[in-house]
Amino acid sequence: MTHPVADVKSGQVQAQTQPEAQPQTDTQSQPQIPALNPSSESTRPQAASTHHSHHHKTGVLPAFQSLLHLIVIAIFIITFCAQPFRIPSESMESTLLVGDFLLVNKQAGSPNAEEFTGPLPSAAIHRGDIIVFHDPVDATLHLVKRVIGLPGDHLRLHSGRVFINGHALSEPYAVYRASPPDNFRDNFPRFQSADPEIDSRWWIRMRSLIDNGELIIPIGNYFVMGDNRNDSEDSRYWGFVPREAIVGKPMLIYFSLQQHDTDDASTLTQEALADQRRKHSSKIDSLVDFARWGRTFQIVR
Repeated sequence: MTHPVADVKSGQVQAQTQPEAQPQTDTQSQPQIPALNPSSESTRPQAASTHHSHHHKTGVLPAFQSLLHLIVIAIFIITFCAQPFRIPSESMESTLLVGDFLLVNKQAGSPNAEEFTGPLPSAAIHRGDIIVFHDPVDATLHLVKRVIGLPGDHLRLHSGRVFINGHALSEPYAVYRASPPDNFRDNFPRFQSADPEIDSRWWIRMRSLIDNGELIIPIGNYFVMGDNRNDSEDSRYWGFVPREAIVGKPMLIYFSLQQHDTDDASTLTQEALADQRRKHSSKIDSLVDFARWGRTFQIVR
């Protein structure tokens, strides 16, 4: 390559020997390649953008699927296993208070509870059990009472005390608060005086189920009463609870909302009201006072 003279043959030779230096020439021309093929650079951001969009979609879809699974599980539990209920009245005091929120085992409400198998243990209906059921008068409502009479029992009340098959029933849960006398309520069944709160259909049916002053409970039905005996509208007023109307048994109180009686506050003296304000002066105290925390997760018996 240092000879100044070159003929055609030498040129041909140089041309033949030139590939030895070709890599250097190629490396010098490499920086011009991107300019010759700009589309290769323009496609790179698009690929990254597509990857980011795909990653975003795959992140939203699993989250939506997880939420859907939770909703399906919640619907299944509420439909077949357990359901929350709130106590609206004083008929079950002091076992259950107004504002208590119950978790109810719905498997116990199955018509064939003894044969039912599922996530929660099934149980038959026994005397003394607390049950949630559809109101026999208005099926859209739910009531909570205690089972007193079972199918086939002979039941009567004397001076407010319950007798089953001729024997007095031991009821440590029953509460008898001071109230005006009521012969129908305290000496059930009784026809001498009709209470205006009695359901007319029950009044007619009850007359055909009395034998020797005792009420005979038909097969497939239950006689229920509230623990607050002198302030409870129960089977004495509207009749039996059919087995198919039972929703389930309360398992526990998962929350209890404090009930503030405004009527009582109006009768308090100024000094008593001042004492209450001092007791609940701070915001923390008023926040804590809105619930009965001691009843949380209490087993229902």
